[in-house]
Amino acid sequence: MISSLRGAVLHIGSESLVVEVGGVGFSVAVPPDVARTTHRGDTIALHTHLVVREDALSLFGFATREELELFTILIGVTGVGPKSALGILSALTVDQIAIAVANDDDAPFRKVSGIGPKTAKLISVQLAGKIAPPSPVAVVGGAVAPDVTTQVVAALTGLGWNERTAADAVAQVAGSATESERSNVQALLRRTLAALGPGAARG
Repeated sequence: MISSLRGAVLHIGSESLVVEVGGVGFSVAVPPDVARTTHRGDTIALHTHLVVREDALSLFGFATREELELFTILIGVTGVGPKSALGILSALTVDQIAIAVANDDDAPFRKVSGIGPKTAKLISVQLAGKIAPPSPVAVVGGAVAPDVTTQVVAALTGLGWNERTAADAVAQVAGSATESERSNVQALLRRTLAALGPGAARG
């Protein structure tokens, strides 16, 4: 089992990387945000899972151990294959998944391409008790009122950023924002847009 890789990035695709380790290039499927924030020549470390099938060996890589562990749990759900699990982790953060499961809410999973209503419900049911509860920061938005967080994320997705990228950016900005900025949608949105930058990748 290949459980991790560390090496130079030789090639970048929309959802994959080729990482050279000891003179061997490994093709690794990764969430789009990992591909977008990586540059050719970078040294990258990934937590990986090798999927073995009769006709193929497929390697999936993640920036954090939490994402990898959640990936292995997701592919154990009936109807969820490796590509669908990667799609879920591309669209939702670990905390967003944990919150959905804690609330027995399958709506976030139904929004993921390729996940139908039945499979979405199975995910919310079968993940119960198998994943860590959402962090306090995720629950309260890091001292940001939930409605403010929701509105800022919605505004960013309306501008073209995917939900995961938007949620991650809002959470990061909230940590250094003032109390007044954390309670004001427009103020927090302006700070988040500045952090993302005009040239930030969307999708």
